[in-house]
Amino acid sequence: MKNMNNMMKQAQKLQKKMLKTQEELAAKTVEASAGGGMVKVVANGSQKIESIVLEKEVVDPEDVEMLQDLVLAAVNDALNKSQEMVSAEMGKLTGGLNIPGM
Repeated sequence: MKNMNNMMKQAQKLQKKMLKTQEELAAKTVEASAGGGMVKVVANGSQKIESIVLEKEVVDPEDVEMLQDLVLAAVNDALNKSQEMVSAEMGKLTGGLNIPGM
């Protein structure tokens, strides 16, 4: 029973650390770009897009499809980088434990 209490205390500590880390990650950002930097996207650790910056030169009314493709590529890259950042930070907490969803 004592061993079970120790496990529960450790689980509670881990949960608190994870919540703190999630809060910290929400404040961290990653940036991705496409089109040689013509489209820039910033995402946070909560996988939310914080900003999209388009250079004037990339806005061509005759080629809207290219702009759409660049924005899509930059957004997907930013979200992937954000997910990698979260996985790396959570991996530090779990220490390689096989916890589903982490």
